[in-house]
Amino acid sequence: MNQNPSQLPLNLITFAAKLHVMKLPKYYLAAVTAFIIWGFFSFGLKPLHSFPSLDILFYRVFTCVVLMLVINLAFRRKKISETRIAFKALTKTQQHNQWLLIIGSSVLLTANWGLFIFVMNHISVKAASFAYLVCPILTTVLAFLILKEKLTKLQWLAVLISITSCVILAYNSLHDAMFSIMVAATYAFYLVLQKRIIMPDRFILLTLQIAIVGLILLPFYPAYSGTVPTEAKFYLYILLVATLFTIVPMFLNLFAMKGINSSTIGILIYLNPLFAFMLAIFYYKEEITLEQILSYSLIVVSIVIFNIGSYLKMKRAM
Repeated sequence: MNQNPSQLPLNLITFAAKLHVMKLPKYYLAAVTAFIIWGFFSFGLKPLHSFPSLDILFYRVFTCVVLMLVINLAFRRKKISETRIAFKALTKTQQHNQWLLIIGSSVLLTANWGLFIFVMNHISVKAASFAYLVCPILTTVLAFLILKEKLTKLQWLAVLISITSCVILAYNSLHDAMFSIMVAATYAFYLVLQKRIIMPDRFILLTLQIAIVGLILLPFYPAYSGTVPTEAKFYLYILLVATLFTIVPMFLNLFAMKGINSSTIGILIYLNPLFAFMLAIFYYKEEITLEQILSYSLIVVSIVIFNIGSYLKMKRAM
């Protein structure tokens, strides 16, 4: 039977939508894996608590820069060439805007890492995990306001539940909450900016961003770094932080953002504080209150509701 040509565009759109849905599991898996890894970040940071926070940040970033440059120059020269060609194909205005986005996101990343290390080692593990309870809410709202990402009523209900849980947690610890909000805001804005960056190779994008972070920090190193560490333990844990807790999850995160929207990534961030909170209770033996148990229980409910909303939204799109 001959097909009416007027039906072809609709059929092609439907096929593209189905193909996109088929690819979604790998993007979800990448995002989930990234945030679970970050949930165990304290295993890399806590052994370094006796070292200055700025030293940890300096050596973490510089180690990442060296590792990623070596990987790209040794094994990914073809990708570098393809990225350069694709970038040159953009107009001058587009190139300028892309560089502004890359540099701006790198500045936000610098602030986020520095604040997070300080909160983790000098405030509490719970305060650090609370930052990533606030972050999903901020990311979802920013994605709605800036990227115009639409949310269903069920997804907005999940956001409302998340806000409720955060208010409960902040009620008895306003000082810690303020630090947490600063950490959350820097990462939420970073995530939203990634959707505006069109560079196809996410590993090269991450290399550029971390290299810029390194350039931002380099002038401060002579004045603000402490005595050069001599303990082998320091460098072993810095290597662990740089590879397992920085390069791997950040690449997975950027990869995931190619296939799922910012608001969904925002909600999946909750996996990070949930695992961190469990570590704080069962491993680090930090004190727990009834309010905290209630708040984290609400977070679990919000994750389930939001992802049900995402699933129903995808089904309607097919």
